Amino acid sequence: MAIASINPATGEIIREFPAHTADEVEERIASAHAAFGRLQETDFATRARWMHAAADLLEEDVEQVASMITEEMGKPLVQARAEARKSATAMHFYADRAEEFLSGRSLDDPSAVNASAATTRYQPLGVVLAVMPWNYPIWQVVRFAAPALMAGNTGLLKHASNVPQAALYLDSLFERGGFPPGSFRSLLIPAAAVEGVLRDRRVAAATLTGSEPAGRSVASIAGSEVKHVVLELGGSDPFVVMPSADLDSAVATAVTSRTTNNGQACINAKRFIVHDEIYDAFVERFSAAMEALTVGDPLDAATDIGPLATASGRDELAALVDDALAKGATARVGGSTAPGRGWFYRPTVLTDVDGGMRLYAEEAFGPVATVFRVADTEEALRIANDTTFGLSSAVWTQDPAEEELLVAGLQAGAVFVNGMSISYPELPFGGIKDSGVGRELSAEGIREFCNLKSVWKA
Repeated sequence: MAIASINPATGEIIREFPAHTADEVEERIASAHAAFGRLQETDFATRARWMHAAADLLEEDVEQVASMITEEMGKPLVQARAEARKSATAMHFYADRAEEFLSGRSLDDPSAVNASAATTRYQPLGVVLAVMPWNYPIWQVVRFAAPALMAGNTGLLKHASNVPQAALYLDSLFERGGFPPGSFRSLLIPAAAVEGVLRDRRVAAATLTGSEPAGRSVASIAGSEVKHVVLELGGSDPFVVMPSADLDSAVATAVTSRTTNNGQACINAKRFIVHDEIYDAFVERFSAAMEALTVGDPLDAATDIGPLATASGRDELAALVDDALAKGATARVGGSTAPGRGWFYRPTVLTDVDGGMRLYAEEAFGPVATVFRVADTEEALRIANDTTFGLSSAVWTQDPAEEELLVAGLQAGAVFVNGMSISYPELPFGGIKDSGVGRELSAEGIREFCNLKSVWKA
């Protein structure tokens, strides 16, 4: 893919950017490595002051950043503003909490290990390469960068090639806040150049949010170099609705959870698993609400669904739906691309989906929902877990015993009860199975790129 901003609402090229040359890449790696030498010697109070300042700058830039996000990848403007503000909130969060999260511990009884004192401490690893996606072009980066920098690491960002403006904005944000030059640098390089950067001895670790094939590739390279990785590789999240659920709330949340970010979020609910007793009512209300959504210009405040970010993404989503329809699925609403310019897809609800269809097993990255009828919690768990993914999930029930059964049985990194899956700085985020390894956010996220060192004293 060329490194270019293309407006997905029109298909028009906004601006193209030259890839960094080999010399420029070398300069940026060297700069990040040199900055690590300085940054790891600073104290938490100094880093916190810089991080708060960078967050303040992002808050001042909200309108500019939101317009840039919407222009580059099609997110409705209201949601783009929310993304920028959420990113700044996470930066403030880690500025305030990093020292606490990385305080280490002391053994209450060091004599148990024949010592006068025994402690642990967290120390930064060095330069971390972040390979990031386009769907949350600021948030996905910040949720890595804020804890990494507060821990004393430095970062190199290889952003998705269709959001170079976001990459260049982030290239300077932390330095503008006061971090040493080189603390966080963007690399405008093609995907094929990632391997060379990751194999560089000055790069200590990597994190990737993106597709499963990309994650496997980065993990393989990192493994051969014995470097730590964190991977978040998407999901096909189940949304289980039982008879005791508040159906109005469940339906309203289902619509939001499926269509936020134009349906292009890893933790969008994608598979709606509904008990037979309320299945017909749920499908009727859910389909009506999806059909009522406004598809159009993402800069228009009245728009609910903007375009998909890329033409290839729109075409892949259409291929998944077409395959399901050809094999017997029923489109309750939607089921096709929207007319006109841009990469739009109509909000879609499919039923009668089975294991012979690609859509049953593959992640649908767009406003397409599948609904399954189940007889009981056992069948709900069977379908919910019948996927290679395991990122997040949601359960709707007012029955405590049923809730515990589903929470315990769902194979996922998170379960949200009577609410929508979402990421918070305060909660660890990540998945199991093909959804990845490691955790982001909370205390666990900042510790991922630290050396946990044991200190024994005679």
